[in-house]
Parts: sequence; structure tokens; C-alpha cells
Amino acid sequence: MLPTLETTLPVLMLWGAIGYLCGSVPFGLLVTRIFGLGNLRDIGSGNIGTTNVLRTGSKAAAATTLLLDGGKGAAAVLLARALAGEDAAQLAGLLAFTGHCYPVWLGFKGGKGVATFLGLMLALAWPVGIACCLTWLFAASLSRISSMGALTAAVTAPLWSFALGYAPGTLLTCVLAAAILWRHKDNIARLRAGTEPKIGQT
Repeated sequence: MLPTLETTLPVLMLWGAIGYLCGSVPFGLLVTRIFGLGNLRDIGSGNIGTTNVLRTGSKAAAATTLLLDGGKGAAAVLLARALAGEDAAQLAGLLAFTGHCYPVWLGFKGGKGVATFLGLMLALAWPVGIACCLTWLFAASLSRISSMGALTAAVTAPLWSFALGYAPGTLLTCVLAAAILWRHKDNIARLRAGTEPKIGQT
């Protein structure tokens, strides 16, 4: 189901740009440098997300990255909703996710978007966001594999969106789920091969 358009195209474009800029802030890199943990690009997978920050051995840095990456997605959505409308909020959330995954400042090589996805879902429709977070927690705890939690949360998001009464967001959650699956294609290959590292492993 498509969201009702209530905002003019120029305003939508503005909020899309704002969403992208919010999402493109590489908090993983910034946090590891502030914590004195070195260059995150030289650690583990080189990814700028929470899972790789955890590989530095600092749970505090990983938690900080998780909150900031989720917060930037939520901030983009909430600002757009307050100052424009629901359609602008959805677009800002989508572009915040895009900005995290493909930040211009890092040659379009960013993270996989899971924390930003969870943050923007909490802001768009908090019952759906909570359901996605709990799904991630359950699947990750059961498998001890972070990517399994992310993939499970992503593929169930459209179902949660529809079941919990956020039908206008179902299309957006489908797009985000497909993007997360694409960003995790290497993880999926390792899961199939049984070589995907568990949480806490390198």
C-alpha cells in the first residue's frame, strides 16, 4: 500500500537530502577514533557498523555506535514528520538508510544499515519498531550470529508492519528488507556455508 502524498515535490526532495545527510554521518568511525581504538577500516571486516565496532573489544563503543546509528535514522524521520508530513518522514527514513549504506564521504562504502533501519522503524511506527528489535534480539540470541538477527528482523518487518496496523509503511519495509538482504549477501553465503562468525568472534 502506497503512502498518501501530502507534501510538494520540492519539499520531499529537501527532506530526502536532509535524510541522506543525517544517515551518512559515519558514527562507527568517529566513535572508534574518539575512544582511541584506531581506524575501524583496519579492524575486522572494515565495516563501519556496530558489529565491527564490537570487534575492537569495546562494548561501550559498540553500544554508543548502535545508539547513534539508530538515532540518526529516527531523527530524520521525526524531524520530517514534524515539519512536513508522513510521506516526507518515510522518504527521509529511506534516504537516511541509504546514506548510512552509501555515504558520499567514504566513497559510498558504508555500513549494512541494520541499526539505522531499527531506529527509523521505531520512529515511523514504534510498535513495528519494537517488534523488529525483539525479533532481532530473539534470532541473534538463539543463533549467536548478528547477521541472522538482522536478516530475520528485516524479512519479518513487512509482516509486522501489516499485522500491527501500519499498512502505509508496508511498501517501505519491503524496500528496506530487500536492501538489507542485498547488503548481507556475503553473510548469507557464509551462513549457507556454515562459516559465519558468531557474536564476539572476528
